[in-house]
Amino acid sequence: MLNAYDERCAFTGLKFINGGGRAEVEAAHIRAVEHNGPDSVQNGIALSGTVHWMFDRGLLSLADDMEIMVSRHVNDTASLEKLIHSSFKATLPHNERNAPHPAFLKWHRENCFKI
Repeated sequence: MLNAYDERCAFTGLKFINGGGRAEVEAAHIRAVEHNGPDSVQNGIALSGTVHWMFDRGLLSLADDMEIMVSRHVNDTASLEKLIHSSFKATLPHNERNAPHPAFLKWHRENCFKI
């Protein structure tokens, strides 16, 4: 999954590699496995640690057009705006088959995202 995103965070574009050659980015499930989400590339997105934490807690989500959605519960929007893409659009994998599936994005917006 991380290779599909070139080991870059889809929300920030950051590609940090540690001293051992491993990427800092993590594979995040869009629909969690405990909620019957499959372990597939289309149900995943590459996110940096902080962004992954915010995504899992419903502070960030994605619209079907890949616009990054920010919850009104975020307490430091100014810092977040410095972190994520200025376009507020997530970067997709080069291969469109690996892009997040709209059904999983919808599930995340309806079940996780805090409006």
